[in-house]
Amino acid sequence: MNKIPVYLMPGLAASAAIFERIALPEATFEIVFLEWEIPLYNETLPDYAKRIATKITHPNPVLIGVSFGGILVQEMATFVQARKVIIISSVKSNLEFPRRMKIAKTTKAYKLIPMSLILNLENLAKFSFGGKINQRIKLYEKYLSVRDIKYLEWAVEKVILWDRTVVDESVIHIHGDNDDVFPIKYIQKCIVVKGGTHIMILSKYKWLNANLPNIILGTNTNIEYYNHAK
Repeated sequence: MNKIPVYLMPGLAASAAIFERIALPEATFEIVFLEWEIPLYNETLPDYAKRIATKITHPNPVLIGVSFGGILVQEMATFVQARKVIIISSVKSNLEFPRRMKIAKTTKAYKLIPMSLILNLENLAKFSFGGKINQRIKLYEKYLSVRDIKYLEWAVEKVILWDRTVVDESVIHIHGDNDDVFPIKYIQKCIVVKGGTHIMILSKYKWLNANLPNIILGTNTNIEYYNHAK
């Protein structure tokens, strides 16, 4: 039997190391890690997605993206005939953005974020993860590998200005009920992971390892979908 190729895209500025705890049955699945690349001058998100999609060498792959990586794999699906698109700790359209992100878009406040300050270890750790500062710094050093100012400015803008308003109903959305970046009260149809935070790819890996195979194969009979949108 041919293995099912599963491509994993990390979150904003993160490396594929965030998937180090994800393990799928090797007899059935072949995992391939994708990484962020520095955007070209004035590169649009669709153009960037098309460029990253050229890294996919298997037919009919499964695309899994975390956070901004979830937005990217949805854009990549335009250029790839994907078996399934699964997003984790992400959004399916800009209608699921929290109010603060919508305000940032309207006021262009995101342009005021000093990326050079964020590149400082402690500041980027604060910006990216919760928890105690020492733990944040350790997480930063281990998982956040893209420290290029051009990339950060581009990525933050592309998240805030993402223009998708129509949800692709085929996208499978896995979301934690304790996500502080994309609060679940704004999220529509999704599979809820109880106690899951925005970094549940690390903290809830046991749930993901137990359930992802069935979700990919379409045999997730014991998983219910919830609609938390108000």
